[in-house]
Amino acid sequence: MLPASRPAQEKRWPCIHSPDPRPHGVFWSVTRLRTAAVAFLFVLTFVLAPVTAQAQYSADRPVGTTAQQAPGWQKNAGIDQKLNGPLPLSDVFRDESGRDVKLGNLFSHNRPVMMALMYYNCRMLCPQVLHGMAAALRESGFHAGHEYDVVVASIDPSDTPTDAAAEKQQFLSMIGADSAATDSVHFLTGGQASITDLAQATGFHYVRVPGPDGKMDQFAHSSVIMVATPDGRLSKYLFGVDYQSRDVRLALIQASTHHIGTLSDLVLLYCCSYSPSQGRYTVAVLRILSLAGLGSLLAVIAMVWLLSKKPKGTPVGV
Repeated sequence: MLPASRPAQEKRWPCIHSPDPRPHGVFWSVTRLRTAAVAFLFVLTFVLAPVTAQAQYSADRPVGTTAQQAPGWQKNAGIDQKLNGPLPLSDVFRDESGRDVKLGNLFSHNRPVMMALMYYNCRMLCPQVLHGMAAALRESGFHAGHEYDVVVASIDPSDTPTDAAAEKQQFLSMIGADSAATDSVHFLTGGQASITDLAQATGFHYVRVPGPDGKMDQFAHSSVIMVATPDGRLSKYLFGVDYQSRDVRLALIQASTHHIGTLSDLVLLYCCSYSPSQGRYTVAVLRILSLAGLGSLLAVIAMVWLLSKKPKGTPVGV
């Protein structure tokens, strides 16, 4: 009897596990986090950022040049130079003693007038302008009441003669004035109509702005002093708060039509020229070169004349 045949054994293959498509381990977790972070930054940068920028800066609030521009109110607080323009000499103001006075009465002494517009309750820019003007006048070598007069007018109709008197006394002490200067230095207040006329005649623009307490009791304006001729016409504008005594002296001399000053001042005036755009005097290089050339020519002519001149005692024909 044949032995029973064994059932056919099932063919078995080695067990090979297919890899899990989902990576395992810390390395793969970190990689997934990095990939997600990069994708998030991409979406944030190229998708959400333009939308956010458009929402934050609409067409009426462009960035760039507009963001760097001055505030709108500052454009209305500049200076339009009215050189040789007449002042409103018929307008009435009040002096520091409270008396009504015509502006033209302060231009009747045949002297140039140093002018400034400000307001007396200012605690920021105006005191610096007054201090700079006083320092330059003190160092100019001229004296109030002798070579020039001073007229300071307030642009605030609420300023009082008492305020003007206090500012005048402080100004007189800063310029080291003598007794003659008291009647030649005038600090004025006035009504809105007179203030407006004077501001328009001088091209002095200003605008009311709120103070630290929110009240509209302050003014934005330029820092400038002006020089007027004895007949009440604007001659020079000097900008800033620190004025050069040389510029102030030359401006007063020119406004007086050279009735004051010395010969050296006239030479200096020839070598310097007033720049309206800069509001100061600058060196005239071409004039200096012309003077140097003229001096060289005269020196050559003198040398030729001396060399061609025969010394005494030289025989004729030699």
